[in-house]
Amino acid sequence: MLIDAPEIVYPSSDGKRMADNTLQFRWIVMIEGGLESVFLNDPNVFVAGDLLWYPVQGEPKICAAPDAMVAIGRPKGDRRSYKQWEEADIAPQVVFEVLSLSNDAWEMEEKRMFYEEHGVAEYYLYDPYQHKLAGWRRQRDELRRIWQVHGWISPLLKIRFEVHDELEIFGPDGARFLKYTELIEDRNRQQQRTEQEKQRAEQEKQRAEHAEQRYSELLAQLQRRGIEPEGLPPAE
Repeated sequence: MLIDAPEIVYPSSDGKRMADNTLQFRWIVMIEGGLESVFLNDPNVFVAGDLLWYPVQGEPKICAAPDAMVAIGRPKGDRRSYKQWEEADIAPQVVFEVLSLSNDAWEMEEKRMFYEEHGVAEYYLYDPYQHKLAGWRRQRDELRRIWQVHGWISPLLKIRFEVHDELEIFGPDGARFLKYTELIEDRNRQQQRTEQEKQRAEQEKQRAEHAEQRYSELLAQLQRRGIEPEGLPPAE
């Protein structure tokens, strides 16, 4: 009697927290959100944060959950996990990690080796405590260190990295990736400018209406006196 093999389960969570602290969380959200905005109008670029990636079918223990990842050539849409064999066997080409205080050097080297083994083309690691950025780019079968990351432009994403007091990332259009609070402040400024423009337009309209009314009144006064000013249009 044949016994059906048990169904392989690919969990949608590894049981680990997305971030260990507020600083790490803010950077993850900023990077993932910035990447979303860069590819907002491209239906064939999938961006995700803290999503489990399974590169090998039938091996649920082989997985990773990058803080942010980009899969070029895959459609947008919600997923419980990224199963590579269901994604035209396309590995995420670019991944990002943001260090927490609990990460150690060996753990991060294991992640780099995982990304190298499973086809990642660009890997970026940011330490928000020491404001240090490290990057690797695939050359043949290896992820090789990018020694000059300040001013580096990602060949795949066309985003630019600058490291001053902290990391700054600029999209292909030159716009800087913004933290959530900066986005809210920027939105509020835009709303304020829009409201000011509406007020100015309303004031101009009121001035025009007042001038037209005054003109009509003066013209009517002249006409009541039997005076018809030449070259002036009649009052409406």
